[in-house]
Amino acid sequence: MWQDFIQGTNSAFATLAAALSFVPPWAVSVIILVVATATAWIIHAAALAILGRLLRTRRPYLRSVLDQTRNPTRLGLLLIAMAIALQTAPLGADTRAFVSRLLGLGVICLVGWMALTALRIAASLYLLRFHVDTDDNLLARKHVTQVRVLLRVAEVVIVLVTLGFALMTFSAVRQFGITLFASAGVAGIVAGLAARPVMSNFLAGVQIAITQPIRIDDAVIVENEFGNVEEITFSYVVLRLWDLRRMVVPISYFIEKPFQNWTRTGGELIGSVMLYVDHTTPVDAVRKKLTDIATQSKLWNGKVVNLQVTDCRETTIELRALVSADNAGAVADLRAEVREKLIEFLQREHPHALPRRRNEISEAAGIKTGERLGGLPQGGS
Repeated sequence: MWQDFIQGTNSAFATLAAALSFVPPWAVSVIILVVATATAWIIHAAALAILGRLLRTRRPYLRSVLDQTRNPTRLGLLLIAMAIALQTAPLGADTRAFVSRLLGLGVICLVGWMALTALRIAASLYLLRFHVDTDDNLLARKHVTQVRVLLRVAEVVIVLVTLGFALMTFSAVRQFGITLFASAGVAGIVAGLAARPVMSNFLAGVQIAITQPIRIDDAVIVENEFGNVEEITFSYVVLRLWDLRRMVVPISYFIEKPFQNWTRTGGELIGSVMLYVDHTTPVDAVRKKLTDIATQSKLWNGKVVNLQVTDCRETTIELRALVSADNAGAVADLRAEVREKLIEFLQREHPHALPRRRNEISEAAGIKTGERLGGLPQGGS
């Protein structure tokens, strides 16, 4: 069937060339190639329109897959049409060889493009089972991080391989193409380019994808800045800070330097609130109030609530209140709520518990002071 289609197409182009016998050969070739390209474009657009209507309501995800493959399939159909038309176009030997080489390069680029598209579609299909926007999202963040980082690494490798094959089609730069192709291998990367900063980050990205010291949406503290991991590439990590700023950090930082990861094994955290109060503060009453505040709060996860005296100084004692929540954001809000309501409780119920400075004058010191004053010469009129 395919051979019949090609033969019929060639016959149609031959008929067109015969009808244009009065036109110069180069013009006939241009007309044939333009007609072939336009026909392929129209067929592709019609096929996509029909498939889009069929998949619009039945399979929404297949519609998105169709959108992602729109451009590669168009390029493939155009290359096929030009290859068929080239057999009939009255071109010279040199021109035909040049166009054939361009078509070969187009095929190589098309294969690389299709590989990238297939890889992205496969990653999207795999991640459909995982949802990061849930409370218990540790497993989802693990898989999303691995897939995204490894996807970017694979994309770089595919681009290098495609570029290497494209260069190998030219004899003048074939040796350079072979070198570039070899650099896409693991041995070439480790032996030749691992010492460079870019490739160091590249290898760190692979290591992070495997060992996962950080994941997408992890709550971390880097350089005394608190934020969530928003994006991980093979060269840098983007942190969304608490005030909506973005902090860009080289990915090798998370391999070479220490940092805090608050959600490494789960989202649940314990927050602390420090209070400095007077020695006369009724600790049991404050502890009972803390329990009431946590019980009435929607942010508390019902696991940890405790109050302890952690230090005693000359003028104050230190109280540490511990409360737990399901994630870093809830812990931060719960700490602020506990701190505010405990201070309000002390102001209202136990104002004497607020920190103060005392100045005491002993009776003996007062008598001695009076005697010294009485011994001084008295002035008179």
